[in-house]
Amino acid sequence: MRWVLFYMRAFIFALIVSTPVMAGDADDIENTIRSQFEAFQRDDFDQAFTYASPTIKGIFVSPDNFGRMVRQGYPMVWRPASYRFLGLQDGPDGFSQIVEITDQQGVTHYLRYAMINTPDGWQINGVEILRGNPLAV
Repeated sequence: MRWVLFYMRAFIFALIVSTPVMAGDADDIENTIRSQFEAFQRDDFDQAFTYASPTIKGIFVSPDNFGRMVRQGYPMVWRPASYRFLGLQDGPDGFSQIVEITDQQGVTHYLRYAMINTPDGWQINGVEILRGNPLAV
């Protein structure tokens, strides 16, 4: 019986703390990522840094450090030839937007953007390069 109560409490807690994506949130999440891509295209790392979450800002401290990391570690994000949004996922750590990016050499990459909703709107809380096509069966 204790286990049943434990699981019921855990389920109720999850319902209380989880925040569903509202209709406009999906568009806002895409706009945040799109705006950061546009800032990268202009080498405007000050602007691109504004779309990063407080956690990411704390790690990189300055737009210059952030820009250096993106140029070196995520060149496909810094200079994409094209990109498209594939789907929004709700997971245990929040919402993630899957993005397909084709780099300047024509290679396709799939990235998962971890998103958080802050008082300043949706912000990027991390980017993970996925192996293979996340939509493949």
